[in-house]
Amino acid sequence: MSQSAPATRSNGLATAAFVMSLVGFSFIAAIMGHVAMGQIKRNGESGRGLAIAAVVIGWVSFATGLFWIFVFGLAAAGL
Repeated sequence: MSQSAPATRSNGLATAAFVMSLVGFSFIAAIMGHVAMGQIKRNGESGRGLAIAAVVIGWVSFATGLFWIFVFGLAAAGL
C-alpha cells in the first residue's frame, strides 16, 4: 500500500483576494494578494498562483479605473 504525500494547506487570503479582484474591489484585492504571497512564502502554503492573479488583476483593474476617471474628468471639463 502506497501512501500519498500530505496535502498542503491552501492560503485562504489568496483565495479571498482572487475573488475580490473578480468582484471589483481591485485596490483591496491587490493589497491582499501581496500579503497572501508573503504568508505563502513564510508558511509554505499553496495558493501562490491565486495570489499572483489577484495582484495582477487588481492592479490592472485599478489602473484602468484611474485612466477612465481621468478621461471622463477631462471630458466633463470640456478639454
